[in-house]
Amino acid sequence: MKNFSVRRPAMLVFTAFLTLGVAACGDKDASDSPPAIQAGEAVPPPAGQEWTDVVSQTPSGGYVMGNPDAAIKIAEYASFTCPHCKDFAEASDGERDEMVKTGKISFEYRPFVRDPLDMTVALLAACNGPETYFPLAHQLFANQAAMYEQAQGAGEEAYAKAVQAPPKERFVMIAQLAGLIDYVKQRGISEEKAKQCLSDDKQADALAAQVQESTQKYNITGTPTILMNGSVLENVLTWDVLKARLKESGI
Repeated sequence: MKNFSVRRPAMLVFTAFLTLGVAACGDKDASDSPPAIQAGEAVPPPAGQEWTDVVSQTPSGGYVMGNPDAAIKIAEYASFTCPHCKDFAEASDGERDEMVKTGKISFEYRPFVRDPLDMTVALLAACNGPETYFPLAHQLFANQAAMYEQAQGAGEEAYAKAVQAPPKERFVMIAQLAGLIDYVKQRGISEEKAKQCLSDDKQADALAAQVQESTQKYNITGTPTILMNGSVLENVLTWDVLKARLKESGI
């Protein structure tokens, strides 16, 4: 049975029959890298908080963690169905947050939706809002292999039927096939709330539109794609490489 993850450019239809180009996982063209930026001194967080507690939604459809005035602003375009993005999430675990706690850097995750299963996970990741976004996204990445196994076990016919369902039913059906509703129920999202988030076709359309806009703006051809202060970093596809760049900047 074929893998539901898309690894080459393709066209997929989402809610309201909005069509968007789908980037490959781990396959992107190089862009000019900006010069190294110096992070400066550590900045204390608000009283009673760590900078990792300061999380908000962004106009780009992502979620940003950390000092909003940080000298270095990192944004990652990533896909929940991309194995390279999963590897990046696992490798950065802990170290990223320690860097954010200095107040020198903020980190934004921007979902780059590549396929219907990816859209399903993205909707669930945001279901409880900013406060739980980063830990829940991390756990959804960790569940990637199990999600694929369950979705594939349901069979291609069932998956195709779910993809072709009306917009308000499509991602609920895909989530049920992939075991995702039960997964998030164990992490504080009720079944009713999960289904409500999954049937939010306006939010799905907004995510799809943001993929189109980002692709055009940054020439994104693969995930992960990393930005530093609004510029794409050349050949920075793993946490180790990004970490080295950040160390050069004084993080």
